[in-house]
Amino acid sequence: MSQVGLRKWHRWVGFASAPFLLFATLTGIFAGIAEMTSEDEEAREKARERTSGVKLPAPATAVSEPIAKAMTKAAPRAEGAPVDKVLVDFKADPPTVTICLGKPGGGEDRKLVCDARTGDVLREERYEDKPFLTRLHSGEALGDWGLVFGTAWGLALLLLLGTGLVIYWAMRRPNRTGWRRLFW
Repeated sequence: MSQVGLRKWHRWVGFASAPFLLFATLTGIFAGIAEMTSEDEEAREKARERTSGVKLPAPATAVSEPIAKAMTKAAPRAEGAPVDKVLVDFKADPPTVTICLGKPGGGEDRKLVCDARTGDVLREERYEDKPFLTRLHSGEALGDWGLVFGTAWGLALLLLLGTGLVIYWAMRRPNRTGWRRLFW
């Protein structure tokens, strides 16, 4: 392809891709800020400094007892709810067992965070597998076609980067020296 043709292609693909790239940029920025300022991030930072009280080889009861206590105490609050997953965090203060509950027809519902030592329910939270901003950034919040478009705008960015580098390389003047050789 000639340099003129490559520039035209780069310009038109860039023009068509700009709204999608702007969307990806803004949602990425918002998702990053939300992640950095969330309470979960602060708790993870503090947990990195602690050492777990459970060490290998550990008896099976080190895991099974906290789960059994949490399931017993959580049962009256969520009678008949399907359990999607159970997470045990030995480094939390206090150590916790998180029971993620689904809806009978499918989908996520809520999660119960229980004290691993007593099984008492500490708090009940909304349960989503991924935060909304993360799903929006990837396009997943818009369904399967959102993921397709998210992949397409990622590929468009790569193509624009590649064609931009080719155009830049072709426009460079070979006789320039020093820092001026990087600019045209």
